[in-house]
Amino acid sequence: MSDSMLKFVTVARDMPDKAAAVERRGTWDEIYARFAPTKAAEQAARCSQCGVPFCQVHCPLHNNIPDWLMLTAAGRLEEAYELAAATNTLPEICGRICPQDRLCEGNCVIESAGHETVTIGSVETYIVETAFENGWIKPVVPARERPESVGIIGAGPAGFAAADALRRRGYQVHIYDRYDRAGGLLIYGIPSFKLEKEIVLRRWRLLEAGGVQFHMNFEVGRDASLADLRARHDAVLVAAGVYKARDMAAPGSGLGNIMAAMRYLTASNRKGLGDAVADFDDGTLDAAGRNVVVIGGGDTAMDCVRTAVRQGAKSVKCLYRRDRNNMPGSQREVTNAEEEGVEFIWRSAPEAFLGETTVAAVRAQRMRLGPPDASGRQTPEPIEDSSFTIDSELVIKALGFDPDDIPTLFGEPALKVTRWGTIQAELGTGRTNLPGVFAAGDIVRGASLVVWAIRDGRDCAAAIHRYISAKATAELREAS
Repeated sequence: MSDSMLKFVTVARDMPDKAAAVERRGTWDEIYARFAPTKAAEQAARCSQCGVPFCQVHCPLHNNIPDWLMLTAAGRLEEAYELAAATNTLPEICGRICPQDRLCEGNCVIESAGHETVTIGSVETYIVETAFENGWIKPVVPARERPESVGIIGAGPAGFAAADALRRRGYQVHIYDRYDRAGGLLIYGIPSFKLEKEIVLRRWRLLEAGGVQFHMNFEVGRDASLADLRARHDAVLVAAGVYKARDMAAPGSGLGNIMAAMRYLTASNRKGLGDAVADFDDGTLDAAGRNVVVIGGGDTAMDCVRTAVRQGAKSVKCLYRRDRNNMPGSQREVTNAEEEGVEFIWRSAPEAFLGETTVAAVRAQRMRLGPPDASGRQTPEPIEDSSFTIDSELVIKALGFDPDDIPTLFGEPALKVTRWGTIQAELGTGRTNLPGVFAAGDIVRGASLVVWAIRDGRDCAAAIHRYISAKATAELREAS
């Protein structure tokens, strides 16, 4: 072990410089600066190199975190990048948007010992950006090209991860996506202050340069059916994500200016990319000068409240039916939102929306937390006679996402789905009931984390390789 490690006793945890709240309220730039080289090495050196690395255990990708921290501390950054990229297709994205406080950093051994966690995500970002700057990251050049092709439906993180892994094995990879830019939620769902769009576009260009063929503005079910793609390719991976917004039944839900989170975030991100967005330009999706209420407690809700702040909202309030300790979103994101002026109204839920033609106020009800439900979380219960009213000219519902009716949409009624509408797929391989059809990411798991989508994409790529290889071997035996 390098003698530069185990500095957690003498070196305090430190994060890269974060822009002051008053400054970042008016900018869409990422709020954290890059680590200086000496600071990255110093923070990496805090790693205890423990015998059982719980950071690695609790990472869905099982990244070799202690090893690339040790290499960073020793200044061996090219090797650190190679190790990080060996398990993670998109380390520059995970370093920025993974909820490290719930995964790797939240399970750091020195954190449990009272020394505060290693800043794993920021070091990961530093490693990868250094690799890009030094030209260490090259397009994929497979050792040999294979004649077989794989079609991937969806250009999000699962699709990216699978495409990269399959190209490395020499397959001809085609990605089909309904949008005009690749990246899925990375490009249109996550705001630039968390993930600058050039980071996603750079990875798209890298995959294209490596031979992955993208078919944008291509909608399966309109431009081709799933059966058509199955006939065109040796295997097909469905990585379409989940985009259908969950709704809530409450009086006044049909009033104007009550909208789903994804519609709101997509408009904002498109404006940031320079697109003309009619619903934003006419003021419908612009929070400027308005009282905004966001309903929900996940990371999408945090993206909405922080976007509204940057658009110049008069006030931004977040209603969540549980308390802070029981919310599903990242605590770091809640802290950032609070610093930027967002008001959280914990243990409260909408009861009705008030107004004539457009929403003017939200009537909400106080909640208390009752006994745990089947998932172990305490169940919210309304408190009688606790209603209160909040002025609001714009309400954004961030209540989660459900899958589209994929069998109907793709013209393939035989494709099996679960009772939740997600595609029924074998754990670890993504194999569906249709020969040669696999599924990965949120369309299997339901709305989940980017890091899990990457894991699923990589796992499916390995399963697809085994499937095609076995099929080719069987055909050779029959021919002989």
